[in-house]
Amino acid sequence: MVHGLVVGKFYPPHAGHHHLIDTAARACDEVTVVVAPSTVESIPLEDRVAWLREVHAASPHVRFVGIYDDTPIDYGSEAAWDAHAATFRRAVGGRKVDRVFSSEAYGEELARRFGARHVPVDPARGTVPVSGTAVRADPVAHWDKLAPPVRAWFAKRVVVVGAESTGTTTLARALAAHLRLRGGAFAGTAWVEEYGRTLTALKLARLRPGETMADLVWTRDDFVTVVREQNAAEDAAARAGGPVLVCDTDSFATAIWEERYLGHTCEPVRAAARRPDLYLLTSDEGVPFEDDGMRDGEHLRAWMTGRFRDELAACGVPWIELTGPYRRRLTTAVAAVDDVLAAGWNLASPLLPADSNSIVGGSC
Repeated sequence: MVHGLVVGKFYPPHAGHHHLIDTAARACDEVTVVVAPSTVESIPLEDRVAWLREVHAASPHVRFVGIYDDTPIDYGSEAAWDAHAATFRRAVGGRKVDRVFSSEAYGEELARRFGARHVPVDPARGTVPVSGTAVRADPVAHWDKLAPPVRAWFAKRVVVVGAESTGTTTLARALAAHLRLRGGAFAGTAWVEEYGRTLTALKLARLRPGETMADLVWTRDDFVTVVREQNAAEDAAARAGGPVLVCDTDSFATAIWEERYLGHTCEPVRAAARRPDLYLLTSDEGVPFEDDGMRDGEHLRAWMTGRFRDELAACGVPWIELTGPYRRRLTTAVAAVDDVLAAGWNLASPLLPADSNSIVGGSC
């Protein structure tokens, strides 16, 4: 039985890491992948381990172990080497290691300390030209090197909310289309439809002849269903889309709709709310009410807009209100999204080698 070892921060996992793991998986009977970030890093350890397990689910002989390693990186220090090696041995569980697979300069010394053979894998990054450092600096430029669960974590989520017939769906669809025209990573920009309308259509289809929207009965369970389906659709779209995900409403907005129909919001619906990167509120002012057969709240539009303003002001997420004619609203929305993208992801720097001439690479 040949046991291989792969060690890295995987901050974040990318195609180069997957190539490294796949290479080890093909060469060994079993492989242990040690995910060993420091606690200063921004992406949770459990997320990285889960992402790697998902991507490599077809290789059951590869196991993933997460462990934090806050030992200062100074590979000119024997004490530092001993501490790092001890951490990795704990993760391996004392099992004998036959081969160490690495794209980093430290791989040779790490293999020596395990009494194993070093197998260098694409150290020049010629086969898969990407590194963790490059991804952290510009995720958009390396979007094609990220697996679906990693894309979902990085995607900037922009949610359009508003009262009935204020153009939320029109704006969400147009914003996504505008971003797709940029091409590259943005060509896959998705928008998530409002599940509440889907459920409304299902309820309308079950009405008896002569009954209308006014006869619909809404329950707490209906709104719990809406937030569950809305969140699931949002997460699925984030995995498959581009760096920006546009959502026509979300669970936060659903809580306000529940209040509108049932007087107050229940705890399961409140608990389902997420924290997107930006909210866009479509004002009702100057927008004529159009009854498409699934609307019944013209008299409540001003109240709903006010409730959205109040709740958005208290939620701690950046938001802007879109006013004026359609073209101005879209232009304002695009500018706001560009501001979110320009702000970047603000990922904390990993622990760096004490000596810039250290043999330790920084691309994991």
